[in-house]
Amino acid sequence: DAAEPTPGAAPDGGAGAGTEAEQGSQEQPAGPVPLAVSGRSAAALGAQAERLAAHLETHPGLDPADVAYSLATTRATFEHRAVILGQTPGELTGRLRKLAAGNTGPGIITAPPAGTPHLTFLFTGQGSQRTGMGHDLYNTYPAYRETFDTLTELFDHHLTRHTPTPTPLRDIILNPDHTHLLNQTLYTQPALFTLQVALHHLLATWNIHPTTVAGHSIGAITAAHIAGVLDQHNATALITTRAHLMNTLPPGGAMTAINATETEITTALTTLPPHLTAGVTIAALNTPTSTVISGDPHAVTAITDHFTNQGRKTKPLTVSHAFHSHHMNPILEEFEATITNLTYHPPTIPLISDHTGTHATPEQLTSPTYWTHHLRHPIRFHDVVHTARASAPNTTFLELGP
Repeated sequence: DAAEPTPGAAPDGGAGAGTEAEQGSQEQPAGPVPLAVSGRSAAALGAQAERLAAHLETHPGLDPADVAYSLATTRATFEHRAVILGQTPGELTGRLRKLAAGNTGPGIITAPPAGTPHLTFLFTGQGSQRTGMGHDLYNTYPAYRETFDTLTELFDHHLTRHTPTPTPLRDIILNPDHTHLLNQTLYTQPALFTLQVALHHLLATWNIHPTTVAGHSIGAITAAHIAGVLDQHNATALITTRAHLMNTLPPGGAMTAINATETEITTALTTLPPHLTAGVTIAALNTPTSTVISGDPHAVTAITDHFTNQGRKTKPLTVSHAFHSHHMNPILEEFEATITNLTYHPPTIPLISDHTGTHATPEQLTSPTYWTHHLRHPIRFHDVVHTARASAPNTTFLELGP
């Protein structure tokens, strides 16, 4: 039940796998090497680990990266699985022997059979960006770089309609000298979409595909693109329009994350004096007890002080505008009119809406009105996670973002 070829020897008994690995990657990455082993039973997995450890001991000249390459590309994957992480042959051999003896520890990752796997991709929202994000991926993986370059060129084309001499988006993302531009909404949203889609494409080349997708605010548009609702041209056009219009709004407004439930925030908004609370709304429900409010600075401060005085943890957010509040109202009509000209398609992958917190329908995702409401109303991310777990209790969440 584990009769694949021995790592370091080609399946036909010819040249070793090292040559194959060198062809795949001329430059070995620094850091831990993953050795993937599997078997049809726990006993078979242990036996496989023992054989691999013996093989490394009797062939001390093998490059661990070459062995990892052979294991990943020439072996079938069975139900009982483990990955051994290590940087030296001795470290890897020791951990393989621990696995063979039925033990666990640092550098030993196991996965028991769990039925049909369910994988939910989650795409992050604005605020997660950082200077140089994806720099090493860009320089290491052609699949990532090709998608990255394609998208930045598309965005540069769209951005020229809004700025006379825009700085190339590629430079803004990868060059640390452009941090001030990366944090401008006009560029932040295109940058996050570019990184996230490039990450998705890289994972796809490794045969890692989502069964469900979701996102947080701008990340939801990435999710819609991955689900097939918007192709690259239409997705980049929508995001550029969204980012440009947001960026043209007058500065001001405030947002604060508060350690309180939705009910507690709503109660405060309805019971405190109206002159203190008018002009503030809930912007995001991130967890059962992490809620973001948004709106006029004085009102946001009043609500924040109310909960701070109760001993609650509060955190003012560094933002250019009060997103997902009435501060967005002046751009809604123009935004919807512009994106009405885009082409939408029914999703090919289930998408959980961060606007409703439930599975999105094709009618919603293909409607410009939906995406306009999505820009204005609260992000129900906690409900997204709840819906995903309720739909597939064995789901694994994979965050794609900086």
